[in-house]
Amino acid sequence: MSLVKLTIKGISYSQTQNGAYALILNEVDGERKLPIVIGAFEAQSIAIALEKEITPPRPLTHDLFKNFADRFEIVVKQVIIHKLVDGVFYSSIICERDKIEEIIDARTSDAIALALRFKAPIFTYKNILDKAGIYLKTSTSKKMLSKKEDAVIENLILGEDKESVKPASEDYSKLSLSELNKMLNEAVKNENYEKAASVRDEISKRQ
Repeated sequence: MSLVKLTIKGISYSQTQNGAYALILNEVDGERKLPIVIGAFEAQSIAIALEKEITPPRPLTHDLFKNFADRFEIVVKQVIIHKLVDGVFYSSIICERDKIEEIIDARTSDAIALALRFKAPIFTYKNILDKAGIYLKTSTSKKMLSKKEDAVIENLILGEDKESVKPASEDYSKLSLSELNKMLNEAVKNENYEKAASVRDEISKRQ
């Protein structure tokens, strides 16, 4: 089976269901997107790895794993999303130490969070992309998703359970940039990375 290289398009946050995120992966030589529903902690960890301007005062779990691996000279060579069963993606982390390669099973969100920190490539098999990939023809930047993409991803997150929605997240549109930057610094200082990520998104929209 042929491998398809993926890059991270962005992270979409559900405006109606708190704590629900979708990681959007993009095939390198194509237009298909691979959306993967992930948890809040993993979304924060991936967002922080993407956002070079946010530096946690203490290492997150994935940062700790990276530090541990560096100390013992373990290198993550690549991540492969190798299976899709009942809507759940399964991934493998390909590691190397002393020229010996090991394959470690991992949740896809954890695997990608580590791939970012090791600057390792992310792959999936063509048949998985054929089965779960979606077409969203837009020209938006890597970190920001269009309204059309957000609508598609929102439906993915909610599925058929549209009755159990929760109130929308906090509205930052009326705050000034200086207020947002102050709020961002306070959120990082207090290790509230979910809030930091959402505030940073609002700042990015205005730049």
